[in-house]
Amino acid sequence: MSNASFDVADADLMRSVIQRVATGPELSKNISYDEARAVMHALLDGSADPVQAAVFLIGLRMKRETVDELKGVQDALIDCTANITADITDAVVIADPYNGFNRTLQASFFVLPVLAACGVNAYSHGVELCGPKNGVTHHTILRALGGDPLLSMQQLATRLADPAIGWGYADQSVFNPALYSLNSLRTRIVKRPVLSTTEVMLAPVKGSQKTHLVTGYVHKPYRETYAMLGRHIKHDSLLLIRGTEGGIIPSFKARAHFVRYESDNDATEHDAELQPLGLARDYRAQDIPESTPPAPLHPERIGMKWDINALAGLCADAGLRALDGEPGAVQDAAVLGSALIMWHIGAEPTLEIATDRARDAISSGAARERLDAGL
Repeated sequence: MSNASFDVADADLMRSVIQRVATGPELSKNISYDEARAVMHALLDGSADPVQAAVFLIGLRMKRETVDELKGVQDALIDCTANITADITDAVVIADPYNGFNRTLQASFFVLPVLAACGVNAYSHGVELCGPKNGVTHHTILRALGGDPLLSMQQLATRLADPAIGWGYADQSVFNPALYSLNSLRTRIVKRPVLSTTEVMLAPVKGSQKTHLVTGYVHKPYRETYAMLGRHIKHDSLLLIRGTEGGIIPSFKARAHFVRYESDNDATEHDAELQPLGLARDYRAQDIPESTPPAPLHPERIGMKWDINALAGLCADAGLRALDGEPGAVQDAAVLGSALIMWHIGAEPTLEIATDRARDAISSGAARERLDAGL
């Protein structure tokens, strides 16, 4: 990838770009890959005026980003992302929506120790809080469990390679401080910007041979966008799951729908019946109890519905009980999420076998042991 050919500090470029992307649904014009990459660099290095930065992000969203614009923004983020290769063959990278969950308990965190117990090295990445939802995240659950969500990249790589651990979490404030610095601006502009799409595609820690990205979506148009970006970045494989609240765990009320590709194949769509897996349920996920303490008023966290510390504690407690053998939606999520990933990367030949293996990792206590070892 070549460096953008524009001066990122050039006020004329920023003015020209805003004039084109923010002129309404009928008159707005697209910008080039180089322009999108250069302007995104200006946002990341702080040289862009905050008001103009907000207009740029809102304008792109309202206009709808083109392929070139998405690639330009994505590559600017990659340019600023710290990267390290762990001493592991394959790395599974899980990215749930950065703005978290506020309608159901966040359960995908517990996929990590289940995968590790099955011999699959996996980590997730995210932030503590992000608008517009400001929901519970892997960061807040890990903290509630007593773990450190701010490990260095080398510490994370070491834990992934540790045969007693094999899982971890990467925080955006550590692997991309420039992108993390835009968090407050993103909260103030309220609407979901292009960064919400592109940041989940990052893979700061890679495997020595392959890196597999797993992320989720809700709205159908994002399937093509994520598949295109995965190809552009050259991830070895992508598993894109239509999940509850945009995460990686499908609803248990219907067939699991997902898109997958490997580097030498075209993207394919799949539907998996949950009945043969023993996972067909009358719930989509575990709803958040209405008795959960509400969020205190905060000028920059308007979308926050629940007290995050209390909600993270609920998620952590539910996850521990699930790994200790308590059946229910959280255990189902840990099993299904792990099974889909193991089958996708070829660790198991069928979803049925992968599901049984995930259940065995929980019933044997191995998943709980991996969780405790990594805290």
